[in-house]
Amino acid sequence: MSTDPMSTDSTSTDSTSTDSTSTDTKGTDTTASVSTHILDTSVGRPAADVAVRLAARAGRDADWRPLGGSATDTDGRCKDLPALPEGTTHVRLDFEVEAYFEKKQADAQQDAPANRDSGTSGVFFPEVAITFAVTPGEHYHVPLLLNPFGYSVYRGS
Repeated sequence: MSTDPMSTDSTSTDSTSTDSTSTDTKGTDTTASVSTHILDTSVGRPAADVAVRLAARAGRDADWRPLGGSATDTDGRCKDLPALPEGTTHVRLDFEVEAYFEKKQADAQQDAPANRDSGTSGVFFPEVAITFAVTPGEHYHVPLLLNPFGYSVYRGS
């Protein structure tokens, strides 16, 4: 069993866990639902194999509760994020982009600007954390538009 609080354990008996393979596009009357995808705007293509972690809290002063995570597929989509628990008011998506950019740089081997002044790994943003408020019954699709030196997010449909 992992000691990483963000990892998921399929043997968990937590009574609030739900089927993480759900692809519902709308929350229930008492919960919201979340989906995301990543587009690498520096190449105009989806960003595959990026780890995404999901956390939630019930109220702005509450502690974050790690719910688990997934990874983007070849289309840049995260189709199997865990369901949000009832009472969730805020959601945090953590995108672990460092490994993606390191692989991309290794594959390119000629991108001098991407290696400029970025620290020892050559990656300026090792992760991107996005926090947003949710309302029960709503679906939130939150795409990440990513490039080596910037990113943008929005509420999609």
